[in-house]
Amino acid sequence: MRAPEDAAEIRSALLGLRRSTGLPVAFGGLLPGAGGAGGGGRLRIAELTGASTGVLRGLEIRSGNGLGGRTMALARPCAVADYPVARTISHEYDAAVAAEGLRSVIAVPVVVRRAVRGVLYGALRRPLALGDRVLDAAVAAARDVEQALAVRDEARALLAAAAGGPPGAAPGAWETVREAHGALRALAPRIADEALRGELLAACGLLASAARPGGGPGRPGPALTAREKDVLSCVAGGATNAAAAQRLGLRPETVKSYLRSAMRKLGAHTRLEAVTAARRAGVLP
Repeated sequence: MRAPEDAAEIRSALLGLRRSTGLPVAFGGLLPGAGGAGGGGRLRIAELTGASTGVLRGLEIRSGNGLGGRTMALARPCAVADYPVARTISHEYDAAVAAEGLRSVIAVPVVVRRAVRGVLYGALRRPLALGDRVLDAAVAAARDVEQALAVRDEARALLAAAAGGPPGAAPGAWETVREAHGALRALAPRIADEALRGELLAACGLLASAARPGGGPGRPGPALTAREKDVLSCVAGGATNAAAAQRLGLRPETVKSYLRSAMRKLGAHTRLEAVTAARRAGVLP
């Protein structure tokens, strides 16, 4: 079973894929278990957007079969210009694809730590060779999901080891603290009363400082702006850029800009490094 937040990341990524590629149909899913463990190389299509029927929902894709299965087996993007007659794939799923009326299809793997965790598809209802622009945009959507899953995996590992919070704090309790921190940071910009907003952000600071040994403030962290902290808080919860934008009332491009700026200040090269550095600096709990 996938966690609800994982399904939300797929939905958000598929919407972003449609916007960035112009493809009218997008669908996909994640393999069960971390890294697909226990899934037997099988993926179930769980999310659809732009579909005219529900025939693809719940379809089980086996590694090596069809376009998605080929993508899973090779761990790289694959595309066909006309699915029904494509010679580079097997055709176990032709009936479902035909029922939805799909012809040109691209499939991109979601890969975390060299393991395929899912597949995102984009499709047209007419035969057409999809160009590099579409491929690049689809890959970017998959990368967004990959980074969100990597951050969430790290958070789950820390919680499972009881190493993610102050001494003596139960993993479940510390996860609640982090969720509360993220919710408060997302709420703060909507509060018109400046004094009340300041009090709320001060409470966020107290939650973040609690992550330090002894709950002390420690050395001053980097001078991050309020919006950079907001974005990092969303990213720490595993949100993609699109999901963070929706939560904070920003454009995905603006979220990406804030994240790049925060990463630069933190000396981080990936989202996971940024979250780790922010926690060490007492910016995040």
